[in-house]
Amino acid sequence: MSYSHHEKELKQLLAKEQRFLAKRRNKKESAINRLLADKVPDKLQSTINMAFSKAFSLIFDKGTPIIEMTYKKDELEKDFQIDLYSARIRGTRKSLKKLSNKADIAGGVNLAVSGASGIGMGLLGMGLPDIPVFTGMILRCVYEIAIHYGFEYETEEEKYFILLLIEGAVSHGSHLEEVNKKIDDFIRDPKLPVNYRRNQQIINTSCTLSKELLYMKFLQGVPIVGAVGGAYDIMYMNNTSQYCRIKYKKRFLINYSKEVSIL
Repeated sequence: MSYSHHEKELKQLLAKEQRFLAKRRNKKESAINRLLADKVPDKLQSTINMAFSKAFSLIFDKGTPIIEMTYKKDELEKDFQIDLYSARIRGTRKSLKKLSNKADIAGGVNLAVSGASGIGMGLLGMGLPDIPVFTGMILRCVYEIAIHYGFEYETEEEKYFILLLIEGAVSHGSHLEEVNKKIDDFIRDPKLPVNYRRNQQIINTSCTLSKELLYMKFLQGVPIVGAVGGAYDIMYMNNTSQYCRIKYKKRFLINYSKEVSIL
């Protein structure tokens, strides 16, 4: 059976997606987490959860224009249209890969900035104050990836999709499978669930983040030593970037396939 260039690209991406999911089906606690298990205050997780919830709400309501000042949105959108036109005209895998290559570069830049910020905050013993900065960096990363694949991020539907992506990126096991299914359902039919409330999805995503980052944010609150906790920002940013690039590319290729089949 012969495949078109976009079908080959999608097939390769689906294999990459399965490898990502397979690695995260079973969570293994790190040695640092086990060491800190009996040292973390009982109320810290709820405090971290609240900090993430406030950060998401604030950025969605007022902070997106500020994030957009850190990259050239108009130029990125124009670049996408040029690359998309090229892909349509040339009809090659190479032309499609150009889109993903630019998204990969954007992910790498955000990864480096996030790591520097997290380590710096950790050296100063600032764990909780790092959360709004870290949340902003995550959203900046997702926004740029979205633009590189031709998607917006300001509608309520797209905010829901973004929150699911971030939740899925730090999930494990059955929770990951549940969130991953919601994401794929949205990719097939980009609509809000019945009775959807943004605040509830923010809580869901924040709870998942606070559980996953609990020990690292506790450690990051200790001056000097906290640099180790801050360095973990890189790992979580990398997971988020990788998962988002997979899902946005999957969404783009599925839409692109539909478009090509109509022509």
